Amino acid sequence: MPTSSAVTPDLGRLGFWRSADLLTPEMAAGVEQLGYGTIWIGGSPDADLAIAEQLLDATERVTIATGIVNIWTAPATEVAASFHRLEQTYPGRFLLGVGIGHRERNDDYRKPFAALVDYLDVLDAEGVPASRRIISALGPRTLRLAAERSAGTHPYMTTPEHTRFARERLGEGPLLAPEQRLVPGTDATAARETGRGFLDGYLALSNYRRTLESHGFTAAELDDGATDAAVDALAPHGTPAELAAAVQGHLDAGADHVCVQVLPRRVDPLPHLEALAGELGLGGSSQRS
Repeated sequence: MPTSSAVTPDLGRLGFWRSADLLTPEMAAGVEQLGYGTIWIGGSPDADLAIAEQLLDATERVTIATGIVNIWTAPATEVAASFHRLEQTYPGRFLLGVGIGHRERNDDYRKPFAALVDYLDVLDAEGVPASRRIISALGPRTLRLAAERSAGTHPYMTTPEHTRFARERLGEGPLLAPEQRLVPGTDATAARETGRGFLDGYLALSNYRRTLESHGFTAAELDDGATDAAVDALAPHGTPAELAAAVQGHLDAGADHVCVQVLPRRVDPLPHLEALAGELGLGGSSQRS
């Protein structure tokens, strides 16, 4: 019988993504009660994974995952020690998401793929099982690495078209858990203002631009604040049923799990998550069935 450390946590069908600085234990408990299977700690949480420990302590069943630990700012040996600490206290409930971040935000961004491989080598040496980690991957090479040396991939800032591409590259086994931004509300002008404001910084990052331009968008559609159609595709707005359809698009394209990010960033997400859970049939307890 495999130990809990060798088994990939059950993510459920739907998760919740939020920046580490905006997550609280109380919010995590509320998300769990709504039936979401995983809470993703966004941004670049510190190597001590203290925020993960706080969320695990406040909940009973939900998986806690990082989306993602940045390999340039969180030393692998420290992250491994934190993983083992969490595993000892909360066995089987933590998934370590790692990634290479962005060239524009790192002065020491050299040979990122090789650096990621080296990071995984250290995690191996420190006893962090491949089944308990997931890689943020966008392109074919990193997707192959995710399939070979982790439980799968957690792409950010993508669309169902990329999800379909990723599933084709991964094959049927590895986990595919994309993030999806959602703007609740039917006022198109207000929703696009929210979406455009959120997307502004991301569309200047080369890895996201390259991925989006390879999967359905032209440079003209993404320049100068992006067209309304591009904003609607990248940060869909609408009724709970329309938002649920955006999530279902990833599932239909081959995702195993979709984690949703509610915009604007500082809005109370729980009422919107409850409405979405109702549309997707999560019920009021764990969705892990």
